[in-house]
Amino acid sequence: MSEAEAKSKKTGRLCNICNQNRAALQRRKTQQQMCRECFYFAFEEEIHRVIVENRLFKPGERVAIGASGGKDSTVLAYVLSELNRRHNYGLDLFLLSIDEGITGYRDDSLETVKRNEIQYGLPLKVVSYKSLYGWTMDEIVKEIGLKNNCTFCGVFRRQALDRGAAMLKVDKLVTGHNADDIAETVLLNILRGDIARLGRCTLITTGEDGPIPRCKPFKYTYEKEIVIYPCHRYVHFVL
Repeated sequence: MSEAEAKSKKTGRLCNICNQNRAALQRRKTQQQMCRECFYFAFEEEIHRVIVENRLFKPGERVAIGASGGKDSTVLAYVLSELNRRHNYGLDLFLLSIDEGITGYRDDSLETVKRNEIQYGLPLKVVSYKSLYGWTMDEIVKEIGLKNNCTFCGVFRRQALDRGAAMLKVDKLVTGHNADDIAETVLLNILRGDIARLGRCTLITTGEDGPIPRCKPFKYTYEKEIVIYPCHRYVHFVL
């Protein structure tokens, strides 16, 4: 019996990549048994390949990361800052967060984003509905009621991100939309019969004809892996 076989029998399955450490998980997209370190590297390098193959950035660009404090945007901020250093992208990265003014909803996530600012060393810009529109979302709900308030919030949030990005004078805005999000959007547009949006929703970069294009580095990344990644990397986010 070889040394690797003896170790596998003693400790369980070995990582299919390094064949040294004990496997901690199985990746659904490749069916490979992987240890934590090999998973981190594979996860990060796949996103690097997506960035390079799709030419998402150019050296010297200013890039804002839409930061909500949730898992997707927090992992994106961490990974993008790591890849920027590792592969010398030459990007100036910023965190851009929107405060809708919803009591008990945004408070904790804003604290997470502020902690990320310190942890990742990325400048943070917080833009509020109150400063942009003169209304918080709580005040809007008091006026219009609960019906259709999500529609108002969605429109205001998209515009707030654009305005915040303009304030930072960035060249690109990146968001944490992942493969699961895009699949859900495709199904919704099919059910609605919205052919125009169906064509746009799968693009990795949108708004290229506008002042600030939006990019999705997580376009091919599964949500499950985004959840697993911070658990092993100890990246903090709000559920």
